[in-house]
Amino acid sequence: MLTSKVAKRYAQGLLNFTQETGNTASVAAEMADVVKTIQNSRDLQNFFASPVIDEKKKISISREIFKSFSPVAQNIIQLVIKHGRENQLQDIAQEYVNKVEDQNGVQRITLTSASALSADNIQKILKSSALVNHDKTFDVKTIIDSKILGGYILRVGDQQINASVKNKLTKLQKEFQLN
Repeated sequence: MLTSKVAKRYAQGLLNFTQETGNTASVAAEMADVVKTIQNSRDLQNFFASPVIDEKKKISISREIFKSFSPVAQNIIQLVIKHGRENQLQDIAQEYVNKVEDQNGVQRITLTSASALSADNIQKILKSSALVNHDKTFDVKTIIDSKILGGYILRVGDQQINASVKNKLTKLQKEFQLN
């Protein structure tokens, strides 16, 4: 997933601030909640994306939605809205969580398969891959994509192993076209 420069800059600014104040972990948990809340609510996504709704209304609603959050988290949300970047709030929050996880040495792993995999199969795939550093903690996100037909695609950071049937068929098709 490509993250915008705006999201990276806001996230880095928030990370610098929370490191100085010593509340990085608690704000990271709140930013993860922001991501989940926006991700799970199509209405909230449309609300933040709407150019018709004014800034004061968006701030008021966001205060109510995130009223249990710390002042730091509430202030960053309000700052993002005041600067007209509310449609990128989810990306900013996700980027902040990613930066905190990177600092803590957490590997982000995405495993895409054609159908749901059992926990045992996921562990076997992870153990068989040289991309996964088993000394570090890792966060595995599984995605089901029937377009790959079978097999799996394992992505760790910016590296990827494509062991999907679709990929093998595509390679085979290219070989036939060359011969």
